[in-house]
Amino acid sequence: MSWDEWEQLKADAATRGGTGMRLNQLDPGGAGGGADAGRLKSDKKVWTKAGEDTKALQDGLGKALGKLADGQSGLGDTAGCQSAAAQKELHDSWKKYVDDVNGRCGELGGLLERAGHDLSMTDGDVRAALDELKTKYQDTEAVGGQAKGR
Repeated sequence: MSWDEWEQLKADAATRGGTGMRLNQLDPGGAGGGADAGRLKSDKKVWTKAGEDTKALQDGLGKALGKLADGQSGLGDTAGCQSAAAQKELHDSWKKYVDDVNGRCGELGGLLERAGHDLSMTDGDVRAALDELKTKYQDTEAVGGQAKGR
């Protein structure tokens, strides 16, 4: 391509004008969008409320853990009694699960509150933090109804 052709193409493009960036196919000069068109909005109160509500789940989980412990008290030695050993194994499994859900609610709630409070975390930062939580609190395989070699 010769330089003359290149210069002609640039001149033609300049006379047509730019198209501008459009998000979600909204015409920047057209109808729609209202007075706030073109402005990204995020409500700190909504983020904070979501975080608080998620952390508030810990109250009920704490009560459930207490009732779980009360129900287990007095079991004593499980040696020689298969049903008692199975019940202790089930208790331990559920205690770990509820502890993990409790921890997940606390950490997720804190993350949501921080994301809303500062609004300084990028989408990538929030996604990375959520992925860390997912890895940390990875659910266990379902084992219900399996004899586990008995």
